[in-house]
Amino acid sequence: MSELEKEQIIVVNGTEYLTTYNKKYINRKVWSEPNLNHIISYIPGTIVDIQIKEGQAVKAGGIILTLEAMKMNNSIQMPFDGKIVKINVEKGQKIPKNFLMVEIEPVA
Repeated sequence: MSELEKEQIIVVNGTEYLTTYNKKYINRKVWSEPNLNHIISYIPGTIVDIQIKEGQAVKAGGIILTLEAMKMNNSIQMPFDGKIVKINVEKGQKIPKNFLMVEIEPVA
């Protein structure tokens, strides 16, 4: 058994369990709470159109940009009433999955 696959004790609901973590588990991407003020690309694609400008106030449900992926245009909508803080993409730019496209802040 390698150093990475060492036996560990974990506690679930007060009960101790002896388990072995494998390399795949140890090297997994660690979960982090999503930032609701970031618009992240959920699929790779190309930015077709940007309908917003930095500093602009946008209502919930308003289309902020269009992302083409797999020959389909996907309209990215504003999740809540807010102001555009920063736009991190340009028209025609190819972006990967999980790319930070737009930073926003809520408006009270």
